[in-house]
Amino acid sequence: MASQGRQFRDLINAPEILIQPGIYDGYTARLVEQSGFKTASISGAGVSESRMGWADRGVMTFDENLSNARRLADCTDLLLRADADTGYGNAMTVHFVVRAFEKAGMAALMFEDQVWPKRCGHMAGKSCIPAAEMVQKVKAAVDARRDPDFVIVSRTDAAGPLGVDEAIHRLNLYAEAGADVMYADALLSKEDIAKVAK
Repeated sequence: MASQGRQFRDLINAPEILIQPGIYDGYTARLVEQSGFKTASISGAGVSESRMGWADRGVMTFDENLSNARRLADCTDLLLRADADTGYGNAMTVHFVVRAFEKAGMAALMFEDQVWPKRCGHMAGKSCIPAAEMVQKVKAAVDARRDPDFVIVSRTDAAGPLGVDEAIHRLNLYAEAGADVMYADALLSKEDIAKVAK
């Protein structure tokens, strides 16, 4: 049987649009699975708010996030994409974060280029690390995965603080560094979405 990463890649590459509902606990995972979806995204904001009662502002630790992801993998057959925030440190830390989430049963893992402590992408006051630093994190993530099909998702939060053109520039750098999927968070207009997609 194909690995979870391979199955997730097949869904990404299929001609149909892939819808990934957000989940944060076993109840939401089972609702999504029973509704016929094949995959879901573990929402970092959803986990922080539901498990801890705190907004997604860097309060949740790596261990808390990983533990929740492991429990979700244990209770569902969904192909899961976890949210690893900023990777909890530098490129070296990212290596161990990827290994841990892959071992926990994830099909994909997302990192973002915010400073730490980060905040939900839809909150004001975001700041981004230098693009070159995120490129090193992406390279570390790609090198760390044991399954070459494990999907690395690189997210940029640059559109708000630095502009859409900088977000596009960063996404291209992250693709060149080996990310499988690129994602610009919190785009605020159809025009910006179309510009990034182009």
